[in-house]
Amino acid sequence: MGNPGGMLESAALTSIPTGFQMEVVVLAAGQGKRMRSVLPKVLQPIAAKPMLGHVLEAARALEASRICVVYGHGGEAVRERLDAPDIAWARQEPQLGTGHAVMQALPHLADGEMALVLYGDVPLIAVPTLRRLEQAAGRERLALLTVDMDDPSGYGRVIRDDAGRVIRIVEEKDATPAERAVREVNTGVLVAPVAQLRAWLGRLTNDNAQGEYYLTDIIGMAVEGGVEVVTEQPDHFAETLGVNNKAQLAELERIHQGMLARRLLEEGVTLLDPARIDVRGHLACGRDVEIDVNCVFEGDVVLGDGVRVGANCVIRNARVGAGTRIAPFSHIEDTEMGELCVIGPYARTRPGTVLADDVHLGNFVEVKNSRIESHSKANHLAYVGDADVGQRVNIGAGTITCNYDGANKFRTTIEDDVFIGSDTQLVAPVTVGRGATLGAGTTLSKDAPAGQLTVSRAKQITIPGWKRPVKRKPGEA
Repeated sequence: MGNPGGMLESAALTSIPTGFQMEVVVLAAGQGKRMRSVLPKVLQPIAAKPMLGHVLEAARALEASRICVVYGHGGEAVRERLDAPDIAWARQEPQLGTGHAVMQALPHLADGEMALVLYGDVPLIAVPTLRRLEQAAGRERLALLTVDMDDPSGYGRVIRDDAGRVIRIVEEKDATPAERAVREVNTGVLVAPVAQLRAWLGRLTNDNAQGEYYLTDIIGMAVEGGVEVVTEQPDHFAETLGVNNKAQLAELERIHQGMLARRLLEEGVTLLDPARIDVRGHLACGRDVEIDVNCVFEGDVVLGDGVRVGANCVIRNARVGAGTRIAPFSHIEDTEMGELCVIGPYARTRPGTVLADDVHLGNFVEVKNSRIESHSKANHLAYVGDADVGQRVNIGAGTITCNYDGANKFRTTIEDDVFIGSDTQLVAPVTVGRGATLGAGTTLSKDAPAGQLTVSRAKQITIPGWKRPVKRKPGEA
């Protein structure tokens, strides 16, 4: 399957000497009406990242000297979302075709360089493919990315002469029946010398079935002017797929996730079902990691050696130490977790959570902005927020840290070897001394001394002769 990482590039292609810097034009002006969304098409997400973000990532991996994004009317949201110091923006209004779009980028391009044209709604284009296209173009040729299709309907056909040389591209609406039978199609991705590109674009006309300025018309001009036209094909057909509606967006999402899953498998990760994993960021795994079905990884996640993740977990921006087990339906967010921890099922760690080695958090335990040291346990039904918990602490069921008074938050300190009985409330700010025991049902509003039992509960009484109320029947007084 070649390079399953989509945007990853092989070491063999990272240092191709070119003698010049590539300039990249990204066409992102399409309205995307078929998406039926207020969100511009190029901002629709693949793996939680805008499609245009994937393309810009590829352009940056090429170390482009300039990146110019051509955006359209109503695309201010695109610029606001993805603006960066290394991006120039060119507005296309009205939108009169791909050739007209590239014209808008010309003021940002320098003669003497090579320009690569990409598309903001073709998100899976891979760096190794672009490196080969760049190398094929050199400094004088025009290089096209083409693919062979069993059903080329809707695509521009690559027309060659008897010697196999590219002579032009014809759009389907303008093609003859013989030309429509050609299976090699143009993807739109190309590399061309900027100076020649500028001249060719100046000669474009819109004398065609759609009344648009076709970028593909420059191919015939290049041939006429004696510029060699060469072609390359991608490692994977999916690299060239564009998105026009939500069905195609979903299709590319699964293709992309399949590529990421394949990469994880090749790295030795055990995926119980490779078709049921979503990586929406970067996932790094050690040896012998096992991931069950329907897990979602967001942001930057690192799983150490031997980590096991149960089904239906969501892990976001977390580091998980070796040997830790995360049981099903757990949510881990902005958390650092040590080795040999046991988490869940149905546990939740929120931002600011730091767990040392061998910490146990059981079902329906929530931890937020707290540090829990080694060998401490909260095995069920507890909330630990804004707390510092020492080693070998046992937190009983129903225990909560009351850290918020409605206006301000305060911290709770629980020192080493503390035993906290069930249904205890610790009203911050409060400290439980080393080795202390809190009896079940205690509401602790003052510091508990080290090594002693502290209990706070109402006196138990029995009321003789009390009877439980009964529901009156209709008509009874």
